[in-house]
Amino acid sequence: MTQRTFEKILTNKYGAALTAIFCSVLWGSAFPVLKVTYEEMLFSPEDYGARMILASIRFFLAGLLLLSAVGVGAGQTVKIKKRFWPSVALLGILQISMQYFFFYNGLARTTGMKGAILQSSGIFFIVLLAHFYYKNDKLSWSKAFGLTTGFAGIVLINWGENFSLDFTFTGEGFLILAGLTSAVAMLIAKSLTQDISAFVLTAWQMIIGSGLLFTAGVFYQGTISLHFTNLAFGLLIYSVFLSATAFSLWYAVLKYNKAGEIAVYRFAIPIAGAILSAVFISEESINILVVGALILVTAGIMTVNSSVESE
Repeated sequence: MTQRTFEKILTNKYGAALTAIFCSVLWGSAFPVLKVTYEEMLFSPEDYGARMILASIRFFLAGLLLLSAVGVGAGQTVKIKKRFWPSVALLGILQISMQYFFFYNGLARTTGMKGAILQSSGIFFIVLLAHFYYKNDKLSWSKAFGLTTGFAGIVLINWGENFSLDFTFTGEGFLILAGLTSAVAMLIAKSLTQDISAFVLTAWQMIIGSGLLFTAGVFYQGTISLHFTNLAFGLLIYSVFLSATAFSLWYAVLKYNKAGEIAVYRFAIPIAGAILSAVFISEESINILVVGALILVTAGIMTVNSSVESE
């Protein structure tokens, strides 16, 4: 695929929507993948360091994969101009180090159902921050209604299976903070992709962020020893692919589209997470709540998109 064709797809609203949904499905698969990985590696809720080391391995390998694909496979430069390095480093700290410290450890202390709801708070943060950050990406009543409808779908799909309003800072609180840091990072990434290839930017932010995660994990854990089963190792390889693909394509979509408009497609993350959990985890099953949630999320997406087209 040529660069011109790639840009044509991402500037088309349907191409951008399909790409964003594909990224969201990949991210949604992280919920069952991580839950199974934690079980396979016998992690306890107190294993902060081990989870940070696991995350650092995932993102370091993903960064190397992207650098190889861009530099060797595509024959393009992987260099970044000096003036951009501080912003790239900040992005790596926010998007990788901080977000995934909160996400990996928060998910270990709450249910996957609540995790899906709370992680989706990042969608609201992105749309709200975009309202103040960009003059052409304001929040309207129809956008607000669409977001509310979509969030209702997320609540519906998670209601009933051990759902409660219990709150702990290191569980539910961490997942909300993961959503906030992700939202801030997405706005920084949108600005940087105007000057840096989305694939190169993704690679370097992952390598920088993974380095900080690894250092913190070893300091906390006191060792770098992790015990992989065959399944856990296979899931790690999949997670590397997931990260490299989803982040790169998402940044590319952000480059050509409004942040608030694209953010709504992240509603597909918890939906995909629930469906994939039902497929791969025996305790989960598809029911009428899933169908109802899909209807609400689709309605929310259509409402937001129609409001954007009318602006």
